[in-house]
Amino acid sequence: MGKILVERNVGGIEGLCTITPAVHGDSRGYFMETYNEKDMEAEGFFIRFVQDNQSCSTKGVLRGLHFQKKYPQCKLVRVIRGEVFDAVVDLRQESKTYGKWHAELLTEENKKQFLIPKGFAHGFLVMSEVAEFCYKCDDFYHPDDEGGIAWNAPDIGIVWPEVCGTYSGSADGAGYSFKGERIKLSKKDSLWLPLEQTNIAF
Repeated sequence: MGKILVERNVGGIEGLCTITPAVHGDSRGYFMETYNEKDMEAEGFFIRFVQDNQSCSTKGVLRGLHFQKKYPQCKLVRVIRGEVFDAVVDLRQESKTYGKWHAELLTEENKKQFLIPKGFAHGFLVMSEVAEFCYKCDDFYHPDDEGGIAWNAPDIGIVWPEVCGTYSGSADGAGYSFKGERIKLSKKDSLWLPLEQTNIAF
């Protein structure tokens, strides 16, 4: 087995974990197990992942903050190329940290994985010229079940690195820049509302 290093309850949020796999390298390159069910179960994670996804995005692309309303997903996310600032928000109604956010820098160099339980909104900002992002899900994607929160919602207050701008009542990115260029958002992500107007809790 490859073995993994687990950091639990990161950011003081129960259930949120980072996982770093063992990397075996020499002058030829490296080898690692990106997922091993036995290692995960040995650490107390009994998760049945049913879908793997991969995306490629350019610098300044911001995706999120996303969740599924009736079919929440647990996700295991990582970056295989480039660098992203990966952020989550706790939406679990009974959680002591409801509405709190936490973020991890995921890069192809650190090979860190972010384990996000059900009941979180999730998004990321691409910090490098290009980033390839991979994640496992424990439920399938339901296109009619999508939900979201504004990436710049003032009632959450995520501090996106190197992003300049002030919230003016919209998630459309107007007035915001990343490294001197406008934030790149999908039409859908430019329409999400702050948490207090979303009325969502798991």
